[in-house]
Amino acid sequence: MSGADEKYNIRVEVETTYLEHQSEPSEHRYVFAYTITIRNEGAVPAKLLTRHWIITDANGQVEEVKGPGVVGEQPHLQPGQGFRYSSAASLETPVGTMQGSYQMIADDGAQFDAPIAAFRLAIPGMLH
Repeated sequence: MSGADEKYNIRVEVETTYLEHQSEPSEHRYVFAYTITIRNEGAVPAKLLTRHWIITDANGQVEEVKGPGVVGEQPHLQPGQGFRYSSAASLETPVGTMQGSYQMIADDGAQFDAPIAAFRLAIPGMLH
């Protein structure tokens, strides 16, 4: 690892929940909430500019979502600071995945991506 990797380092943690009361399995609609914690573990303050999600259901149907910020905000994170938010995604299957990245800009002008590793959306009990 080079020094640059420590300068710009955004850690992303995800928790997911199946929203049974918002889902309609008979209509192939499965809704999942996800809570994301973004933490700046780098040495330079950075602002989240945009998001890019790739959502894939069990049928292989892919939906891409791009847009400014998250939940209407563009959090500016000091080193050691975190930002937590919740959102939701709807799938046509009871299992799917989400992955993507946040596009960041550091206070020194450097732009970089914060990758979001693939995470699973699944109805409890669907996977063993």
